[in-house]
Amino acid sequence: MNWNNIWNSITTFFHDRVWNIVIFFAILVVGIIVIKIVMAALKKILSKTKMEKIAQQFLCTIVKFVLWLVLVLILLNRIGVDITGLLTAFSAVILAVGMALQNAIANVANGIIIISSHMFKKGDYIVVGGVEGNITDINFMFTTLITVDNKRITLPNSSIINSNVTNLGAYPKRRVDFTFSVAYESDVDLVKKIVTDVMASDGRIYLDPAPFCRLKTLGASSIDFFSNCWCDNSDYWDVYYYVMENVYNEFKRNNISVPYNQVEMRERKDVVKMPVSGKGLPKRVEKVREEHEHTLKEAIVNTFNKVGKEKKNKEKIKKEKASTEKTNKENSKKEKNKK
Repeated sequence: MNWNNIWNSITTFFHDRVWNIVIFFAILVVGIIVIKIVMAALKKILSKTKMEKIAQQFLCTIVKFVLWLVLVLILLNRIGVDITGLLTAFSAVILAVGMALQNAIANVANGIIIISSHMFKKGDYIVVGGVEGNITDINFMFTTLITVDNKRITLPNSSIINSNVTNLGAYPKRRVDFTFSVAYESDVDLVKKIVTDVMASDGRIYLDPAPFCRLKTLGASSIDFFSNCWCDNSDYWDVYYYVMENVYNEFKRNNISVPYNQVEMRERKDVVKMPVSGKGLPKRVEKVREEHEHTLKEAIVNTFNKVGKEKKNKEKIKKEKASTEKTNKENSKKEKNKK
């Protein structure tokens, strides 16, 4: 190995390409500085918006990746690498990955929409896709709920975006609705007073707007009152059960009956005459069947008999053949002995 030749080759390489090397490192340094400036400016702009932090971080990651990719391609082009093939290969890889991960990418995109649009937040009680519960976690892929019976449900973000979502925790106050059914002989004004008094007795219920109760429906066996009141979202179920239990007690205390479903029964005394056609059942007539028709049992017996006969015939032929061969052998021996 000639070290002088190697050193001369290295020296010649850098001497002939000194300006390309200088420009390469200049582009690298300037590119790094530009990336840092752009990222700092982007973070500062996003911090002044109402976008969620997780969405800001995701957007910054995407922008940073794109900037570094552009810088690498520029540097490769500067040192003489043909980037056309690289761009084609990179595009093919991106397309293949995109096709394979299309559901995951859709979940990520929908997660960005959920987070950036403030559709709901952690702690809200939502109803979506036939399930409901409090939100405990929101990320780019999934949203996690905890139901009232302490079950954990994980929903893909795509299913949430494509479903109707009812957010019961969007506002601090919530209306509690009731329907009370009483007998027709009940005093309408007394029923309304009892319901509103029960609601007003609970300090968790707002007096503005005031508790409401009105006669709504004249039913088949009862008159139905619609009523509602407002309370804090966190007190919804406590208020609901308080009002139901105490209205029932007050109805009993004031002799207001709650009707049951009733069925009217009466005795029928008239003679029922049902029309009858014909004079009764006809006499049985046997079907004429052909002689060669057999039952299933007979067919099976005949099949087994046929198989047995064939087996016996085969055995008989085999014995006759063996006897013939034995006789022929004996005759051959006798002829040999005579000779």
